Amino acid sequence: MAAYRSRPGERRNRTETLGTTVSRLTKSIFGNRGLADGTVAKEWCQIVGPMIAKHSRPDRITYANRERHSGLLHLRVDHSAMATELQHLEPQLLERINGYFGFKAVAKMRFIHGPLTDQPAAEASAAPRLEPPQNPAVAQEVTTIEDRELREALTRLGNAVYYHDTQSK
Repeated sequence: MAAYRSRPGERRNRTETLGTTVSRLTKSIFGNRGLADGTVAKEWCQIVGPMIAKHSRPDRITYANRERHSGLLHLRVDHSAMATELQHLEPQLLERINGYFGFKAVAKMRFIHGPLTDQPAAEASAAPRLEPPQNPAVAQEVTTIEDRELREALTRLGNAVYYHDTQSK
C-alpha cells in the first residue's frame, strides 16, 4: 500500500474524535489565556468536583518568566461567599489540580468575582475523559505502590512524559 500524503486543503477522509478536533481548534484561544490546550477549563468539573465547578470557572493561568509551572490561576467565582470558601480550600484545590496534572502547574490562585458563562461546567464535562497513550513500562513500575492515589498520579505523570516524548520525536 502506497503512503498517502495529504496536501494543504486536501481532504484526508479519516475520522477523528470530537475531542481531538475541538482541542486543535481551541488550542490557540486557550493558549493565549495561559490555559495551554484548555485542559484546565475542559476538565474543571473532574478536577474540583461538581459543587465547586458549579460556582467557579478557570479564567486564565499566568506564569512568570515564560515558565510552564508554578502559575497563578485566575478563577472566576459567581459570589463572594463561595470566594471566601474557596480561599479556605485553596491548599486542597491546588493539591487536586497539581495531582491531576502530575506536576506543580499552579502555585497560587486569584479569585475574580463576576458572572459565569451560561453553560454550567458540571454539564459541560459530562463526557468521559480520554486517556493519553499508556506505556506498559509505567504500569509495571507502579504496581508495588500501595497508595491508590499516589499510584494513579504517578501513572498519569509517567504516561504524560511518555506521550510528550513520543510527540517530540
